[in-house]
Amino acid sequence: MDTIASLFSFITTPVSWVIVQFHKVYGALFGADTGWAWGLSIVSLVILIRICLIPLFVKQIKATRAMQTLQPEMKKIQERYKNDKQRQSEEMMKLYKETGTNPLSSCLPILAQSPFFFALYHVLNGIANGDTIGVINESLLQSAQKAHIFGAPLAAKFTDSAAEVAALDASLANVRIVTAIMIVLMSASQFFTQRQLMTKNVDTTVKTPFMQQQKMLMYVFPVMFAVFGINFPVGVLVYWLTTNVWTMGQQMYVIRNNPTPGSKAQGAYLERLYKQVTHHGKTRSRGQKAIVKAIVAKGRDRNDYERKFINGLNKAGFAAQPDGTVAKGEAQTATLTEDGDVTTATARRQQPKRQTKAQRQSGATKPAGEPTSLTKSDEPEDAKPAGAPKPKTGSGGRSRAQSGQRKGGPQRPKSPSKK
Repeated sequence: MDTIASLFSFITTPVSWVIVQFHKVYGALFGADTGWAWGLSIVSLVILIRICLIPLFVKQIKATRAMQTLQPEMKKIQERYKNDKQRQSEEMMKLYKETGTNPLSSCLPILAQSPFFFALYHVLNGIANGDTIGVINESLLQSAQKAHIFGAPLAAKFTDSAAEVAALDASLANVRIVTAIMIVLMSASQFFTQRQLMTKNVDTTVKTPFMQQQKMLMYVFPVMFAVFGINFPVGVLVYWLTTNVWTMGQQMYVIRNNPTPGSKAQGAYLERLYKQVTHHGKTRSRGQKAIVKAIVAKGRDRNDYERKFINGLNKAGFAAQPDGTVAKGEAQTATLTEDGDVTTATARRQQPKRQTKAQRQSGATKPAGEPTSLTKSDEPEDAKPAGAPKPKTGSGGRSRAQSGQRKGGPQRPKSPSKK
């Protein structure tokens, strides 16, 4: 074990140095030999590591979104080459290469944490065995061995014997109870984090093996934590429990504020955004503007949640703009109605229906709202009795109100008739 630790001293030494620096701060507050000082030092180490891994976490989100976007194409490839697994794999790799996606990108945060976990495990194992490691000298080693977290020594494990636990000045019952509770919490937090991802932040409109894989991991990871957790020192359990809680909170924030398109989380987010926009009359943050801008740019490719959001804004008298803002009133902006037709936020003036030549010649009644003639008649229409015969000229001439002619003023030239 010492040989392995010496080979990886390039990572164990920095980790032990960070723990010692945090211990100096918390030791001044709670006492150098207390479990609070050493336990909070490990928690602070986790927080520092996770802050440094935020860029990788963002990359993981983008990779997961890209994989979810490719799910329809992946499904087509699987159906097309369902009898040829080799060709199916080749087409999948070709699709990944063309789109620049990598299925392993979603594992980057876990892989990046592995060296720190390995280093912390060897530091705590060295404390349990009474060996100095990294920058932890003899005085720090004795202080760490005296530290207890709820009655369990920092370096104790669930599988330790009564003699080993007694050497650390603790009872076997306390160690078993504390480690068992921490293992259960660690596994439960991992399960809840994965379940939250699958039930709220996944596009449920498509079913692919990628989703089946995520569902399998939802049950596999908690079991793995429970199996391996019994061999972890209490300090390592504190590390993993803290990092799982951080991941859960970080994921809840992302799901609430930047959900996956087509997921249930997006529907809930757009409902909240609709209430805020209709109440304040505008998008209030840069993130909201980015979401609205992306929805407007999709056009006919919007999903049901996005279409419902746009139509709700239109009914409330608002219009989403291409720059992500929301305008009220006569704003001209293209939107997508429920039946899939593109329309504008402002209503267009309806043009009068043009009559045919036969209707004009037969004197048919014109639609309501249109003038009955180009100029007003010398005699009002309502002054004539209903059903009265049309007046005729004295010598059997044509009627003044003959079809196609004006009742007063210059006569319209008659179109030549076909003979």
